[in-house]
Amino acid sequence: MKIGLMIGCAILILLLGLAYFQYGKFIPTLGSTHQPLSDHEIQKLQQTKPVTSIEVFKSQRILQLKHQQEIIRSYPIRLGFDPIGHKQFEGDGKTPEGTYSIDWRNPQSAYYKSLHISYPNKEDRAYAKQHQRSAGGDVMIHGTVPTRATSLPASASYMPRKDWTLGCIAVTNSDMDEIWQLVTDHTPIVIHP
Repeated sequence: MKIGLMIGCAILILLLGLAYFQYGKFIPTLGSTHQPLSDHEIQKLQQTKPVTSIEVFKSQRILQLKHQQEIIRSYPIRLGFDPIGHKQFEGDGKTPEGTYSIDWRNPQSAYYKSLHISYPNKEDRAYAKQHQRSAGGDVMIHGTVPTRATSLPASASYMPRKDWTLGCIAVTNSDMDEIWQLVTDHTPIVIHP
């Protein structure tokens, strides 16, 4: 009887370990998040300090909205599942590095809302073609909770502990609401290592 119980416990521990290894990156980040802007504050920023650029610092996991050189807002982010280095090929799990722009938006995105980053550029496509691979595309800034799950409690502030996207930049859904309103199409985005 004791041996059966020990074997059962060992199997349970093994299964829990495998589940953590597979899904641990989705455990939420604990800690406080910044206070969301009110509609009035967003409107005031749009009028007095419109966003002129976006800067992303991959190593710090930070996205900044800037008016000229002034930081207007700063947001925590998660990146592609293999974030070190510049995205070169479809499926490599890397987030691009370099200067791009926001070239379109999708209000019906699978991950809440999304702003498309103009990757791949001409150099990215040429490099991938030289290696007979696809450069990929559909690199976005998007929310962290799928649109179909936004009714769940705390979905607006959910942020996974680890990087998990296929190369996109993920922010909380509440942060995505702010970014969506503050960033216009054609805004430059600089993504640093």
